[in-house]
Amino acid sequence: MLEIRKKLKIRRGAYRVDVKGRLQLPFESRQKTRLRTALASGEEVALALPRGEVLRGGDLVVASDGRVIEVIAETEALLHVTCATAEALTRAAYHLGNRHVPVEVGAGYLRIAADHVLEQMLRGLGATIAPMDAPFEPEAGAYGGGQGHDETGGGRPGVIHQYGDHAHAHGQHDHANDHPPGHTHDSHHGHEHKHGHDHGHDHDHDHDHDSAHGAGHKHKP
Repeated sequence: MLEIRKKLKIRRGAYRVDVKGRLQLPFESRQKTRLRTALASGEEVALALPRGEVLRGGDLVVASDGRVIEVIAETEALLHVTCATAEALTRAAYHLGNRHVPVEVGAGYLRIAADHVLEQMLRGLGATIAPMDAPFEPEAGAYGGGQGHDETGGGRPGVIHQYGDHAHAHGQHDHANDHPPGHTHDSHHGHEHKHGHDHGHDHDHDHDHDSAHGAGHKHKP
């Protein structure tokens, strides 16, 4: 089966590149680093990208046979959110972020995946909602430049609540899988680091110090 293991650093249109195929995926699939899917031609392909990689519309990837494939962001059912004031739009963004919802941020609008519960919440906040079909390109986390988590251990960007390398969306994330042993979270996401440092040697410095380390400072040979 054809495999895709690498994303090029350039995007479509940056240079003249001979593109030999198209990979059209919704945002949910473009977050995943391990995925079996198919090119637009119907040819089966397996994604095997580095951990944390996220595909965006216009990205170019390289297949195992050397072909350059263009990524197409598939049209999805979205909610286009606008408000009468910037303050109201900021409030809507805050409440979406508080629910760890992937959000696309534009000039004077927000877009989220269609969801009737969130739609009711936003209408209750005074927002105007317009259903639409369009490619979905949510924000990446503030700290990651696209880093995050999906259920396969790959990228989960797009949570407007800036979470760095922590994704809580849809209850699919388990913090315990993202930190080395000994790194724990309390209920407020505090970090407790437990270190057992046993250097295996004695420091037998026979020093006689006074409280000020001044003239009374004596060293025994």
